[in-house]
Amino acid sequence: AKKLDIKIIMDLVINHTSFQHDWFLKSKDPKSEYHNYYFWRKGKISKKGKKLPPNNWQSMFTGPAWTYEPSNDMWYLHLFTREQPDLNYENPKVLEEVKSILRFWLDKGVAGFRCDVINLISKTSLKDGKKRVYKTGKEHYLNAPGCHLILKELNDEILEPYAAYTVGETMDITIDAAKDYLDGELTQVFAFDQVQVDYFLLPTFKRKYKPHRMVNALKKWQLKIPWNTVFYENHDLPRSVSRFGSKKYYKESVTALLASVLFLRGTPYIYQGQEIGMTNVDFGGIENIEDVSSRNVYNLLRKFKVPRKLAWRFVNNFTRDHGRSPVQWNDKKHAGFTTGKPWLMVNPNYTEINVEAQEIDQDSVLHHYRKMATLRQKTKAFKNGDLEFKKTHRDILAFTRTDDLNEYLVVINLASKARTHKLNLDGEVLYSNYQEFSDKAKKLRPFEVQIIKRLD
Repeated sequence: AKKLDIKIIMDLVINHTSFQHDWFLKSKDPKSEYHNYYFWRKGKISKKGKKLPPNNWQSMFTGPAWTYEPSNDMWYLHLFTREQPDLNYENPKVLEEVKSILRFWLDKGVAGFRCDVINLISKTSLKDGKKRVYKTGKEHYLNAPGCHLILKELNDEILEPYAAYTVGETMDITIDAAKDYLDGELTQVFAFDQVQVDYFLLPTFKRKYKPHRMVNALKKWQLKIPWNTVFYENHDLPRSVSRFGSKKYYKESVTALLASVLFLRGTPYIYQGQEIGMTNVDFGGIENIEDVSSRNVYNLLRKFKVPRKLAWRFVNNFTRDHGRSPVQWNDKKHAGFTTGKPWLMVNPNYTEINVEAQEIDQDSVLHHYRKMATLRQKTKAFKNGDLEFKKTHRDILAFTRTDDLNEYLVVINLASKARTHKLNLDGEVLYSNYQEFSDKAKKLRPFEVQIIKRLD
């Protein structure tokens, strides 16, 4: 990687371990030095003699956040699955173990870390939480004061001396909370407002996508945080074109979304397959789903007598497997991903959407992506210039990027319909996702992108 001038960022998961980890296996013994590496607690007994968890916290994947262990008659905490027990940072030894892990990988040459669910690592107490539809108990662990103390110590002692880059996955983050993490704790944070505009409360409860909500979410963070993470996809999200794009204007919508990621201010994050416009998969039914959260939600819906077809429709809206299907390299068996059996179903559209076909087609999504990425890389203003939003139709994302010498106008219609504007489009067109263009046109076509260099 170093020979190619590529820096490697590792995934750092320090909220929990596997329940097969040696620490956890040893921790089951109350006399073990590892017992307090995790949250082991005695449970409660109901009036009918039933064993109950120590508190009412919910797992992120539905159900209690505690699992009973018969061997010691105790319960252990897991904010996620039962296979992922939470580490206890009230024990100083845990933090020292994490420091050793960081030093090990930094000494190997990694450039930094993507910090998994990092704003959940500290628990202020284990009291019952306020009852909610989702995330009961979150007031006791979300952005807890102890989290900031831990991250500040890690940054001061290890990360900063190594000049390490960190980006935190920060659940339910607000702008004010983000500013706290960016003050000597993390380099960047992942905020999720822009990928939550098409559902209510939970991804299960889908609502009609409105482009202006996306525009507003992007503007909100761009205006308040100096340097953002800009993304629409990751391993936990469905494909962006299937959520915010259009089948009718497939290529235009993919490239419009890519343009907003590449030309807004901040670090663009492109997820595997996004650069060729991979779409959601028609999995057919729950039997083809591997995602544990999807299976849990499906089972919960069925428990409440929701019909199978409706339960599946809810789950298919958000299953994380959409973003985890194999990358589509060519039109051969299994999309060229493997000669064996892939762990997850390959999207049947791999015969049309694949890297090999797009390498040949000069007007493909992949070639459009490369043009835009090259333009960003070669243009100072797009890399670190100032940004100013332009007032226009609410579905249009319009802004200028400027450096000491030049000004560039970026105009992106995020709607599937033409939108009227009063913008001045005079200048040299550096990129468009439509072949014909007129600077006199007062309407932007569906998902149209224009990148213009202002001329003196």
